[in-house]
Amino acid sequence: MAGTKLSVTMIKSKFGRLPRHKACLVGMGLRKINQTVVLLNTPENRGMINKVSYMLKVEEL
Repeated sequence: MAGTKLSVTMIKSKFGRLPRHKACLVGMGLRKINQTVVLLNTPENRGMINKVSYMLKVEEL
């Protein structure tokens, strides 16, 4: 499971969000709406994804 990759797309704006949630987006490398990044499926990345899951679309690659 740790070797798989995740495709993460930001689908909602970061404006007006909590500072911790904005920090999670920065940590994942997301800056714009509809931007997609590919991340490793690690516990650290999963934690950030779970924190801001309402703003993301996640697909397993």
